[in-house]
Amino acid sequence: MTPAAVTYPNPARSISLAECRAKLDRTGGGKFYVKSRFAVCTGIRMLSTWTKRGAPVGTSETKVFIRGTVPKEADRTMKFDYDVVAFKKVGNIPTDREMYKIEGTIPKTWPDKAKHSKGGSLPVTKSFDALKAMPSAHFTHTVRYAPGQGHGGGAADVVAAVYQPVITASAVPGWIGAPSVGKPFFLAPRWDAAKYLNNATGGGIPKNRGGASFAYLATLQYSTKASAPERGAAAHIKKAFTTPKATKPPNGDKKVAGQSAKEPLHRLYLDTARRKENRSKAVAACRRYFGPDYTKGGKDCDEYPFATTYEGAAQAEHDPFAEKLNYSAMPVNARQNQDAGILLGQFMTKNRIIDGPEDGFIVKITS
Repeated sequence: MTPAAVTYPNPARSISLAECRAKLDRTGGGKFYVKSRFAVCTGIRMLSTWTKRGAPVGTSETKVFIRGTVPKEADRTMKFDYDVVAFKKVGNIPTDREMYKIEGTIPKTWPDKAKHSKGGSLPVTKSFDALKAMPSAHFTHTVRYAPGQGHGGGAADVVAAVYQPVITASAVPGWIGAPSVGKPFFLAPRWDAAKYLNNATGGGIPKNRGGASFAYLATLQYSTKASAPERGAAAHIKKAFTTPKATKPPNGDKKVAGQSAKEPLHRLYLDTARRKENRSKAVAACRRYFGPDYTKGGKDCDEYPFATTYEGAAQAEHDPFAEKLNYSAMPVNARQNQDAGILLGQFMTKNRIIDGPEDGFIVKITS
């Protein structure tokens, strides 16, 4: 019988306003929420204090939530949804003249010569009262960089940018107070046209090649559950994380990468010779420490960090500052090892992990 195909889950490409608010609008909530590299959100509270003759006489308040998504894998368009909600007014103040300007700005781009196209309903300027009277104070902004403008090894064609929402509540003539300006944090967007990732040809339309994502370290999730096809490899990685000194080859200072954002893994795709070198060193370690018949009983030599990362077994041969023997190799069930490899490849492709130091990911083992 042919083993059942394994499939890594598709990352989320949408996030509702309700979900965004639930993550950010709770007491003690964070200022930013990442659902995936293709669905994130942020929010800000806009509060204006109205003053007459040196004394405060009222306040006006709103909350603005901004959701950033890449709705389609085969589309370089990023969409930003702005929602103005939770209107509060205290005191007899002329909020019909308090003007809100809402805009999405791009103050910096790398390379700086890259040009973008935009669409949607921003910028918009409306009064507090006009926004409150709308059935839904919802506005959109789309941003797109065409391929062929970027940089990066292996023709990754990467364009990176700073995306900055700006919400300005103007001061009203006759009232004391400076304009209230909100600039909520937003993850940097990124566009690429890597030839080894999905939509490499744009479906035959060159201007649609590649895709977009937000600059965030994706997390590869493996499980040690009895039902998980990758369980053998997952158990190996867990051992390398929790008891590295008990793994082979011996190294009292061993601390493998990929456990945290400070030391992520980096995809190695273009240098096939180095991938083979990683694999060769791992196999040699399995033979040395587990015997030449380590494959007996249907086992493979599993290595961590993965041979398809720069942190693989041969890292110290290429990086003079890298710790020597800072990897783990051990025999695991062949089918489980191969399924883990399939899931890893799908994860990197679906999350648009590019080759080299410009990108990275971490690993989480669940039970």
